[in-house]
Amino acid sequence: MPAVSSLTPFTTIIPLVAVLLLSAVKDLHDDYQRHRSDDAVNNRRSYVLRNGEIVEERWHKVNVGDIIMLNNNDYIAADLLLLSTSEPHSLCYIETAELDGETNLKVRQALPDTSGLGNDLAKLAAFDAEIVSEPPNNRLMKFEGKMMWNGNTYSLDNEKILLRGCILRNTQWCYGIVVFAGRDTKLMMNSGKAIFKRTNIDRLMNFLIIGIFLFLVSMCLICTIACAVWETLIGYKFQAYLPWESFVPSERQNGSGTIAVLVFLSYIIILNTVVPISLYVSVEIIRLAHSLWINWDLKMYYEKKDAPAKARTTTLNEELGQIEYIFSDKTGTLTQNIMTFNKCSINGRSFGDPMDGEGNVIEITERTQRVDLSWNPYSEKDFEFFDSSLIDEIRNNSPMTKLFFTLLSLCHTVMPEVKKNGELEYQAQSPDEGALVSAARNFGFVFKSRTPSTITIEVQGQDEVYELLNILDFDNVRKRMSVIVKKDNKIQLLSKGADTIMFDLLNSKSDELKELTTHHLNDFAQTGLRTLVLAYKDISERYYDEWKSRQHAASLAMEGRDEKLAALYEEIEQNMTLIGATAIEDKLQDGVPETIANLALAGIKIWVLTGDKQETAINIGYSCRLLTDEMEEPFIIDADTQEEVEAQMKQALEDIDNAKNSRPRQGGGVPGLQDGGGDSSGLYRNGSAKIDSSLGTSTHIAGENGNVANPEEEYGDFALVINGHSLAHALKPELEMTLLNLGCMCKAVICCRVTPLQKALVVDLVKRHKKSITLAIGDGANDVSMIKMAHIGIGISGQEGMQAVLASDYSLAQFAYLERLLLVHGRWSYLRMCKFLRYFFYKNFAFTLCHFWFAFFCGFSAQTLFDPYFISLYNVFYTSLPVLVLGIFDKDVGDDFCIRYPKLYEPGIQNMLFNKKMFSYSVVEGVVSSLVLFFIPYGTFNVGLDTYGREAVDVQSLGTIVAAGLVVTANLRCALDTSYWTGFNHFVIWGSIIYYFCFHLAFYSDAIQYVYSGVAMKVFALPAFWFCVLITSTILILPMVAYRFYTSNVTPTLADRVRLRQRLKKSKSKLSRDFRMHRQSTIRRSTRSIRSGYAFAHQAGFGELITSGINMKERARDRDSSVILTKVVRSSHASEDGDTNQNHRNHNNAISTASPVLINPKPTMQQQTTETRPTGRESYLASQEHQLPQPAFSAAAVPMVETKGNGKAQSSTELQIRPSSTIVETDNNILFVERL
Repeated sequence: MPAVSSLTPFTTIIPLVAVLLLSAVKDLHDDYQRHRSDDAVNNRRSYVLRNGEIVEERWHKVNVGDIIMLNNNDYIAADLLLLSTSEPHSLCYIETAELDGETNLKVRQALPDTSGLGNDLAKLAAFDAEIVSEPPNNRLMKFEGKMMWNGNTYSLDNEKILLRGCILRNTQWCYGIVVFAGRDTKLMMNSGKAIFKRTNIDRLMNFLIIGIFLFLVSMCLICTIACAVWETLIGYKFQAYLPWESFVPSERQNGSGTIAVLVFLSYIIILNTVVPISLYVSVEIIRLAHSLWINWDLKMYYEKKDAPAKARTTTLNEELGQIEYIFSDKTGTLTQNIMTFNKCSINGRSFGDPMDGEGNVIEITERTQRVDLSWNPYSEKDFEFFDSSLIDEIRNNSPMTKLFFTLLSLCHTVMPEVKKNGELEYQAQSPDEGALVSAARNFGFVFKSRTPSTITIEVQGQDEVYELLNILDFDNVRKRMSVIVKKDNKIQLLSKGADTIMFDLLNSKSDELKELTTHHLNDFAQTGLRTLVLAYKDISERYYDEWKSRQHAASLAMEGRDEKLAALYEEIEQNMTLIGATAIEDKLQDGVPETIANLALAGIKIWVLTGDKQETAINIGYSCRLLTDEMEEPFIIDADTQEEVEAQMKQALEDIDNAKNSRPRQGGGVPGLQDGGGDSSGLYRNGSAKIDSSLGTSTHIAGENGNVANPEEEYGDFALVINGHSLAHALKPELEMTLLNLGCMCKAVICCRVTPLQKALVVDLVKRHKKSITLAIGDGANDVSMIKMAHIGIGISGQEGMQAVLASDYSLAQFAYLERLLLVHGRWSYLRMCKFLRYFFYKNFAFTLCHFWFAFFCGFSAQTLFDPYFISLYNVFYTSLPVLVLGIFDKDVGDDFCIRYPKLYEPGIQNMLFNKKMFSYSVVEGVVSSLVLFFIPYGTFNVGLDTYGREAVDVQSLGTIVAAGLVVTANLRCALDTSYWTGFNHFVIWGSIIYYFCFHLAFYSDAIQYVYSGVAMKVFALPAFWFCVLITSTILILPMVAYRFYTSNVTPTLADRVRLRQRLKKSKSKLSRDFRMHRQSTIRRSTRSIRSGYAFAHQAGFGELITSGINMKERARDRDSSVILTKVVRSSHASEDGDTNQNHRNHNNAISTASPVLINPKPTMQQQTTETRPTGRESYLASQEHQLPQPAFSAAAVPMVETKGNGKAQSSTELQIRPSSTIVETDNNILFVERL
């Protein structure tokens, strides 16, 4: 068998085995971690009835037909048909947070015939019914089936089913029979299939590797053809000196062809280093380190829950720096799902804002004193209210105030419970309703108990019993709830509901009060509070008796029952008298508005996908700054048919086009620039420069937050809200592109009342057609499908279980940490990976192509230029550590600057730092470097002599010289790429160079007796060698230094300018001064009412259940044990991350201006100033300092405007708006402005 290569097998086998082994270990670790997480769920314990006894069993061993016993607070292991419970009438209460995100309790009731089974194990074991059900599906709100038992057939619906993922609450025990288990459960059917996720860089690398392999084959073919020609023309005649192998035919043509084929295989082996085998293992090591940075980041650690950020995968880190679309759940993700009573309006007077002695509003801080409620034994410790004037009204027995809180304590469907310690606790169908009843309780109007016909409240220590005549329950059409009560022979209707509905039901006497209340509602809504209007009506007993008879007849109707009842409800609710309004806050998680605003400035589009109703979702959109007052009226898509949905979407697109065409562009497409702005063709993203041909200089034009505004951003102030039933039509193939186009033309998109599967379909729509990197974030099992579908899935380790976290790629404790995860860790990971890849390809091409050039001087004989050991160790010891440290530690700007200047994130969205173009640049640089590295030493020593008149070098010496120049240059090139120097960088870069020389001196010594013995000592003793290394390094490094100096100083990117600011800040050479300036007030352009966001419940309340009496728990005194009630409490917390913008700098000198400076959030005219600057380097640094962008204030920023003096050097003036907690809260028109 002929020797195919001059290299020994270990040269290739050892690196390959090492790469495969490390990759296998890494994948094993990832799979093991996921396996542990899955086991944590699968091994949850459940109690199953087996052979007449209750035995403990693991979840994954539960089968269809098993009867399971559940205790209070147990997770439900499978989809169950409820058989019996501990409560009267076989009721039980469940929390469905993992299914629909709602933490309010739902009621389920067993069939009356099965409720007799009780907890008698003998009867349960003998239960032998036949159940026929629908096939497994993902419909959470519907179940169809029937049960045959004891000769009877029973209808089964969703009200009798307990779904997997729910939690049993406030029920001591219950029994159920398994209908669906494992993957057939509705929860798992909604989870979607696991998708293997790979990053864009991975896909690009695979494509490039194929290209590199083709390039390798091309080089080998060139060498093969050249070898055949050389052997035919020259080698055939020199067989006396270079004899052909014995197996080679002696004929010229055949022999040359045989040798050429062998040479082709030889060059495949020799030049295979151009295909970076070690690239993948290096990438995995870097990704692992990036994951550890995320896990170890204390600024993403939530101390209250001992919950750090966790990277559950190590393969997607750099894609965190390329996110363009974020799909977020609302409940529990953006909000804490904690409702608090903040403000109210009673009889035309607003309460909730504390006042000082002069009537000025006091800013509420941590030191603001709460009202004293110690006089009320039922008050809650965590209740906060700061306006003591409301307490004064209650103590003065104001009739309207008393009626206001009496209504809140009577008009609801809340269920009271008294715990063993005597503490009163409420369970509400809606958290909104619970907050209102709790507010009445804290102000002395305590709801204590109820029966089917009475409600008992305690008012200022005195019990009052009201007769409950009717409950006109809430639904999504009525958007209100009323109760009819009787006390002291006086019948009253008490009602609460959305203002858009309630105002139409008021009598004319309330017109003046309605105007005042409307003003208060607008004030409440502007701050994102969810509002509710309260009204009452006195009813004569005669009219009520007549109405009651008609209502009873309608309730018995077999056709049109709901419509008839609704008409009667609306009839009796006419001509009510207005009392006032409430304002409650669905508490956002800390930092959510700032996070969304900053992510939007970074160029990230945010879509909210929620199961909440439309009004709730819109109000939260305003609260978290996803929707802003500057936006146009949101487009509402809520039609029921496909044709109507299509018409609504097309009308919205037409309205957007009309709005665009009606607004002329100014300043070449850059808001705030008119004169001297030039046309938009000269503007580039990432702060690139525009060349002014008339002056021959570069003008830096900055848009929002110090960056150039995108052309589409000027008209991007639209929002889209689409309901789930309309979304079902919009996602059909014939309409999906219309939906996508409309969504992409809007700044904000909210999809409400959507199912888990619809969430995944929306994400998939954007993934397929936009080719953008998507991120989905949620906290419940209803978010699992979209988390799996998105490129990046993030689970919030919140109150809704661990399903979202288990399915996610990353887990966070708070939504606000997403800002740091993306803008800091994501951006750094993307930057480091791109630098690593560019450098890796550069050094590999520079290394491998030296062999290729040497082939032209060795007769294409496949002789290697380098020592085989050097070939094996080049990517392991000599150049691997510097680039690994670069990929792990490097960062261009600090973390606080990454957050302060979110536009730094945009290069990742646009994939600017590593793409086919950047790869081509690296290849070209590697080719040029290989030419210099080979031909300068070759030209230097080709005819050179040593001091004894002998030839200075041979082939081994030439290879050593080229290798030395390669190692030195490659490491210096890595040093040039390093932006952030640590001790590790210095150690590995300079250490790699020193190690190369030391290792070769030792390994090539006489003691080792290697074939290269003595070569290192001979070569290193030549002065020409050191001069050659110096020349090659200088020729290769100096042009790159000059190019980077030119680009960073003449056409700097935003990162260059921010980095300059960072350096100037460290050297304390920057001057600044704060001014107090007034800004124009913002006027809402939207005329819609955003006050109808009160959510009673997502379905009908407990009204029918209460009046029927079956839910009243008549607990026997001799009951062995009572249920331990559980209250789901969501604790608020302070933000862990400090705001870097709040630390203002002290200024050493004042800066005078020729004229007052006017601040306009949306400037329309360029301001020109003339300023004399010193010349030289100091002038340049100062001008660069002035050109730096500033952090955004809220969702808008003041553009940085370049101005020109009359024949003077160019200067730039920047006005920076900085938020101040002490100023903004007390006066909305006061801002801090910093002139640099």
